[in-house]
Amino acid sequence: MATERVTERSDGATTERVVERDHGTTVVERGGGSGAGLLIALAVIVLVAIAAWFLFNASRNDSLQTAAVSDAASSVASSVDNAASSVADAAESATPAAPAAPAAPAQQ
Repeated sequence: MATERVTERSDGATTERVVERDHGTTVVERGGGSGAGLLIALAVIVLVAIAAWFLFNASRNDSLQTAAVSDAASSVASSVDNAASSVADAAESATPAAPAAPAAPAQQ
């Protein structure tokens, strides 16, 4: 009668079953992992893609915001120039003519 010894081990991720027979045949059966490593890798890739998308949009929004601020600043500068020239024109038209100088007293 043939004798057979079976040893089973499991480390939580993989299982191993070893069958040894007395006539020298050894059978090793290994079960794979649960696929958690693949799921973790996929989750990391998705997180990296989402982070890249947010960074790209933030960069694009910053450049749009910078352009808008620059346009507003140039608009304010031209408005200030127009206001300054209007004030200067108003000051010139509002300034009264200088009175004539008094005559010098006659000498005796």
